[in-house]
Amino acid sequence: MTIRMLKLNHTSLHKIKVHAMQAFPEECCGVLLGRKNGFDGIVVDALARRNSHETDRTRRFLVTPAEYKFAEVEAKKEGVDIIGFYHSHPNHPPKPSAFDLQHALPWWSYVIVSVDDGRPGVVKSWVMREDRSGFEEEEILVGDGQLKHSL
Repeated sequence: MTIRMLKLNHTSLHKIKVHAMQAFPEECCGVLLGRKNGFDGIVVDALARRNSHETDRTRRFLVTPAEYKFAEVEAKKEGVDIIGFYHSHPNHPPKPSAFDLQHALPWWSYVIVSVDDGRPGVVKSWVMREDRSGFEEEEILVGDGQLKHSL
């Protein structure tokens, strides 16, 4: 197993938590913009997107192709890439679900924030295994340089 790390600045972390709180009781979702350095990622911005899932936004999220395209344009403007996605789990732990596994790709980081009764809680990051059998937790390095297993 390769230890992966995601560096997340304070502003991006704050944006993710606020978005999760505002979307509650539905899942929020967004795109992580930044750079990859080998197995590690550096997030420079968390771009909130609309959850377009049609049936149950309290347990599912969907970023449409148009929303993804918008994120690509924003990344290009900032001179960075899309390196992953974030979403919330209302009243659930920040662990990938079977739905998350079905819709993920191995090279992106997936940040999940738990939201307990409207208050953002633990934040974790995950990377899908190459064989698509599950996820490995990714260490999070907060912008002040403190390594966090989960926030």
